[in-house]
Amino acid sequence: MYGILLVNLGTPGSPSVADVRKYLSEFLNDPRVIDISGIARTLLVNAIIVPFRSPKTAALYRQIWTEKGSPLLMYGKELEEKLQQELGGNYHVALGMRYGNPSIRSALDRLKAAMVDKILVIPLYPQYASSSTGSTIEETLRLLKEWNVIPSLDIISSFHAHPAFIEAWTETAKKYFSGSETYDHFLFSFHGIPERQLQKASDHYCAGSCRSGNCCDEQTDNNRYCYRASCFHTARLIAANLHIPGSKYTVCFQSRLGRTEWIKPYTDAMVREKASAGVRRMLVFAPSFVADCLETLHEIREEYARLFREHGGGELHLAESLNAHPAWIKALAAIVREHTR
Repeated sequence: MYGILLVNLGTPGSPSVADVRKYLSEFLNDPRVIDISGIARTLLVNAIIVPFRSPKTAALYRQIWTEKGSPLLMYGKELEEKLQQELGGNYHVALGMRYGNPSIRSALDRLKAAMVDKILVIPLYPQYASSSTGSTIEETLRLLKEWNVIPSLDIISSFHAHPAFIEAWTETAKKYFSGSETYDHFLFSFHGIPERQLQKASDHYCAGSCRSGNCCDEQTDNNRYCYRASCFHTARLIAANLHIPGSKYTVCFQSRLGRTEWIKPYTDAMVREKASAGVRRMLVFAPSFVADCLETLHEIREEYARLFREHGGGELHLAESLNAHPAWIKALAAIVREHTR
């Protein structure tokens, strides 16, 4: 039997300040997330970020919380259940979260109890980044190291350009192009990372040649693990499938934290720019997220929509994520079968 380990970032157990504080502390103390010296990270996270951000973040989580809990976890459980149904009895699917619950350990324990012969690990981040995919793989391997018998292991570190993933986004977005309403412009907003993390990947694969400019205009062997280049590549593929010309869409990056430079262009700056330039209706895709969460449901749908109106724009809409859409279930099943033949 093949074990399928699905891992997403995570969520607090509740929107209470205490649970959000616990979640943020686990998340932000990860050395791959805030990649500075241990002492500096401990002081920054535990003395400044977590105490000040927890009450504000908890208030935001309360706005998006559902009867079934966090949207990210709700969609994750639905994905786990439906993928299991799609794959059948030769597979055992288990969902874990890098931070919070259900933990990666609990998911691996379920696979061990099912006596799987092989494990396929799928971090649910389409574009590889050390702070997300790398951290998830590192933690999974750390936990597997404790097993007396470690089964055969395969890891999908990126699926940002997989035809099934692109087709799933295309299928879920079709409804925005089937009616009489049209959009003046489209944003492809990806989660941002600090520039220093991009340069570290560049030093590894691009011999330090990353320019964060036109080197992202195409994907090559050199930049195949460059997060920024992968995001641009995903956007190009989805836009091509939806027949969106290059002049009508922009790739940008959201959710930055702190005062250091993050990869550009920034989504909030682009929202202001497009509104001031006369764009009245804009649709935002967020293809670095496979499930709607705080970053999409609040940051994009609420904050950026308000920012758009304040600077002269009209309507800014969020294209919902893949969540547990049938097209995503079939796409993920296709990716699994491709790796487990």
